Parts: sequence; structure tokens; C-alpha cells
Amino acid sequence: MATVIAMTSYPVKGCAGVPATGAELTPAGLAHDRSFLVVGPGGVFRSQRKDPRLAVIRPEVSADGAQLALGAPGVKTFHLDIDFGTGSPARADVEMFGQPYRAVDQGEAAADWLSEVLGAESRLVRVPPEHGRVTDGLTPGTSGFADSSPVHVLSLASFDDLNRRITAAGRPPVPMDRFRPNLVVDGWDAPQTEDRARRVTVGGGVLGFAKLAVRCAVTLVDQHTGGKAGPEPLRTLASYRRVPEGGVAFGSKFSVLETGKLTVGDAFDVTEWGTD
Repeated sequence: MATVIAMTSYPVKGCAGVPATGAELTPAGLAHDRSFLVVGPGGVFRSQRKDPRLAVIRPEVSADGAQLALGAPGVKTFHLDIDFGTGSPARADVEMFGQPYRAVDQGEAAADWLSEVLGAESRLVRVPPEHGRVTDGLTPGTSGFADSSPVHVLSLASFDDLNRRITAAGRPPVPMDRFRPNLVVDGWDAPQTEDRARRVTVGGGVLGFAKLAVRCAVTLVDQHTGGKAGPEPLRTLASYRRVPEGGVAFGSKFSVLETGKLTVGDAFDVTEWGTD
């Protein structure tokens, strides 16, 4: 039986992850996951693809979900009372992957802090209460500001197989955090088993397979320093994980079919399998 051995949420898209031993699984994934977005001029989102220093920003959401703290090397930690946008109709226009969204701007102090850390004009926004984004894939769902489907699953078997290939070529292994998974699963012997899981019961929730996780240049960023550290893992993934639509795939993405509480150690019980 496969089990969840690690769980991480990413409250601010592109910034550092927050490990947890337990979390609520909401319709948009782990609680608070990608509920905030950093945007530049014109409301266009910032990503580690072009702004790798996002990786050094470490967010923390308070237990009651009402406050956000942002830390980064060499600057004072910033504390924010989150504006959920429930008392005001004001909304900011933002853009992610060419798609327009509405968001709740978190104010000038947050903008000043982010602009200083990133060295570029930036603002912090949050998904509004009416956020109705629908994600695509085999099982449609919803998410905050995740690239697509809300729950990214990666198995230890897939990860270990990749690093065996990298080290066999005389190069150093890459750490798990390069892939920014929400759930790491162990207990399968064969790599890429997560690609065949179609319906999963985990803790108090149920997940439905959406799509393979197509990887990008974010995997080349050192998640501790915010510096580029390529060409691995993309060079090795390109040798055996190319997908017809272009790029390379590693790990799988899932939509949330039923919400509930998840805990590290929960069984990752696949109740329906696909053939590929």
C-alpha cells in the first residue's frame, strides 16, 4: 500500500513551500495552496521561470488563516493582515499564462516589501471569494493560482529512478524540492506509477487524475538560493520522459473530488487505474 510521506503547500505562487504533517484538503487543493500571487507591472504574474529569487521568500500563514508572514534573507520579516476582499468590491486585474483573473490587492506595504526583495516593481494579490477558476484535464476541477490542477503528486520511486539516471551519468542528484510537489508518495516499486492512478482515496479526501505534470525551467532553480542551477533535471528527463504535446513530464496532477483532512502517513489508495 502506498502512503503519503511528505506534504507541502505553497501559499504564494512561486515562493518557498511550507511543509506540514497534516492539512485540510479543499476544493482548490491543500489549504492556502497558491492562494496568493506576486504580480509585476500590468498585473502580469511573476514566476521562478523569470524571477528565480521568488524561491527565497518564505511565507507562513497563521493557524487561523488570517495573517501572512513573509521572510527573506537580509530583510525584516513582513506581517500582513490578509484582505480577503469580503468587505469591498474592489478588485485588481491580473494575468497568468495570458488568462485574465480578478484578485484582491494586499496593499502598499506588501508591494514595497516584495519590490525590495525582488529588485523589481511587484505587488501581492489574493484569490477573491468569488474565484471560480475551472481547471482542465481528464478530471476537471478548480484551483487558486496553481499552474493548472491543484494537487501535484510525485512518487519516491519516480524521484529515485530519475536520480539514478542522473548519477549514472556522473552528475550530482537533484533534491525533491526542485519539483515542488504537494504530496510525495512511497510504497510503489515501479516509477511513474502515479501516472496510471485515476481515482484515489487519501485521508478523508478523494482525488481524480487530471494530467501529467509537464516540467519547466523552475526545476533548474536552486530552491534555497534562488539561483539557476541547471541543466539537470531537464537534461536527463528529456532522454526518457518526453510527451507528445511537447516538453517532459514528471509526476501527475489531480483534481479534488471530495474534501477532507490529510495527514502524513495516510494510505494513498488507488481505487481506479488507467492503462497508461
